[in-house]
Amino acid sequence: MAMAALLLNLLLLVVKAAAIKVAAPCAIPPDDGSTVHILHAFGPCSPLGAVPFTSWEDTIMDLLSRDASRLLYLSSLAASAGRSFVPLSPGRQLLQIPNYVVRAKVGSPPQSLLVALDNSNDAAWFPCAGCVGCPSASSSFATARSSSYRPLPCGSPQCRQVPNPSCFAGASSCAFNLTYGSSSIQAGLVQDSLALAADVVPFYTFGCLQKVTGGNSVPPQGLLGLGRGPLSFLSQTKSLYDSTFSYCLPSFKSLNFTGTLRLGPVGQPKHIKTTPLFSNPRRSSLYYVNMVGVRVGRKVVDIPPSALAFDPATGAGTIVDSGTMFTRLVTPAYNAVRDEFRRRVKASGPVTTLGGFDTCYDGPMVAPAITLMFAGMNVTLPPENVMIHSTAGSVSCLAMAASPDNTNSMINVVANMQQQNHRVLFDVPNGRIGFAREPCSGVV
Repeated sequence: MAMAALLLNLLLLVVKAAAIKVAAPCAIPPDDGSTVHILHAFGPCSPLGAVPFTSWEDTIMDLLSRDASRLLYLSSLAASAGRSFVPLSPGRQLLQIPNYVVRAKVGSPPQSLLVALDNSNDAAWFPCAGCVGCPSASSSFATARSSSYRPLPCGSPQCRQVPNPSCFAGASSCAFNLTYGSSSIQAGLVQDSLALAADVVPFYTFGCLQKVTGGNSVPPQGLLGLGRGPLSFLSQTKSLYDSTFSYCLPSFKSLNFTGTLRLGPVGQPKHIKTTPLFSNPRRSSLYYVNMVGVRVGRKVVDIPPSALAFDPATGAGTIVDSGTMFTRLVTPAYNAVRDEFRRRVKASGPVTTLGGFDTCYDGPMVAPAITLMFAGMNVTLPPENVMIHSTAGSVSCLAMAASPDNTNSMINVVANMQQQNHRVLFDVPNGRIGFAREPCSGVV
């Protein structure tokens, strides 16, 4: 009998293992507590549908071109004067780089929507039912089905925080207009309940898209800003999450949705390398850090101090950004890192180029380690965070590039490919950002 029971248990384990193996690819696990699963918008299991690229090269070239315009947008944020935040920005790049999305529930009863994460912005906005010109593929928020939905009046404090509110004579609710790329947007400023995982945030303020004209640059998903401004998710949930969150970003090649967004101080890593968080009064939403150098192999690269220096007056410095795909360094810093990288690579062929990547190799190669050096911590990148590899051929490229020369701010961006498979902690109350290795891509 004991042997029969043992065999039965083994059989059950085999059946369970087989079921798990079959269900794993592209399976979305349920969110749990204050932990939300992160999905890559351009991966093979994209929740937004089929990725419209036929080859690895097409995918990478598209992401790189999106990065170029995002850098222009981030530089304009860093250098702009006046308001210290932009809840809903006219910059076209803001809405064109939703690399990572999470599932949110809006309204009462809750309606499930996909929203893009962007830690360099404060905005929250969703396409609403009846929106004229919104992408046909978008999942819209049906305001009429929510008993807790309410437009915000023109005299509300939130309306005064939105740039360029349009409260016309006789209007009772706050509205605003945006222009970005080839499109113009009209939206209302509203409140409703917002839920991520098991936590419900009542009276959340966001933009409700009503009309889009000119062009087709509006993406289907909404946006959730994780910046530090007054209308950001952190500010609106301060009593719930204490302005603290972390994420582990999965690779865009991952077939498993194991990336997570962890909200609040509970459950964050207790042992993690950290660096002080800087603030730019002109652009309080951006997460500035003090990058002091870059090491390639064992050599600390000779980078002019001015290329890394933080200057709140001009917006210069280094930010950690979830929306940029590939790390960008200002030209003097990038050239120094690239040249030392090339000197230390062991490859069977010469250096080649691929679009915006100027350090590629066709054939076997061994890359040196790259370490990003910050005040108080060093982050040594594993090979998968340094090189991007063709899935069809033998081409490998250094997954970094120089910042565009036509930006008006000397800004370095630690981008999401270099953050992937790390737990990145944003601890605003204690003024720090932390990095710890944490595999979260599953099978790649």
